[in-house]
Amino acid sequence: MLLEQRLAPGGSLSIDGLARELGVSPTPVREALVFLEHTGLVVRTALKGYAVAPHPSADQLEELVDARAVLETEALRRAAGRAELLPPLRAAHTAHLAAATAMVAAWTPEAPPPAAVMRQYFEADWAFHLTIAEASGNRYLRDMLQGLGAHLHRLVQSAGRGVTDWQAALEEHGRVLADLERGDADAAVRAMADHLAGVRRRAVADARDGAPADRS
Repeated sequence: MLLEQRLAPGGSLSIDGLARELGVSPTPVREALVFLEHTGLVVRTALKGYAVAPHPSADQLEELVDARAVLETEALRRAAGRAELLPPLRAAHTAHLAAATAMVAAWTPEAPPPAAVMRQYFEADWAFHLTIAEASGNRYLRDMLQGLGAHLHRLVQSAGRGVTDWQAALEEHGRVLADLERGDADAAVRAMADHLAGVRRRAVADARDGAPADRS
């Protein structure tokens, strides 16, 4: 519901209403909302209950990408020398390209792609980064980066007009991959830092002008 934009940011969430809609008892709904509060997808206000989290501000986006830069450059530094990294990373890059192609094909002058297509694109984009974290050999780095995924998924809710710079994201991922294939770990780390700087710049500009950009 949240990721398919069926629930508007700021909209109230009724435990009993959701339970009826989903055909379950209120208990699992309440437990799910407690979990989602920790991910940032929903917020809870005393005496009012739960609501869908509002779109992140420019300041929040800057902090999110800064945190990613700390984690992801270190994860890449650790993963770069591991032989098992390249095959899944190539596959992730190919899947990202396929998802971007599907997204562009679904675009029309009248409307952006359906929410499900947008979600597939964001997930394919994010998978490129998670593949590196998985190969880092550090479970805590991996888990912390995975924890940021929920915050990134919040951005799917604001993707009503579609990703505007998917080409830049693909090109930047491609440079990271090319540097790794050449065996130049330092260049790959710099390319990742440059990519995240671009994500930060685009996301902040997007938050200020209201046109969603690729934040992965």
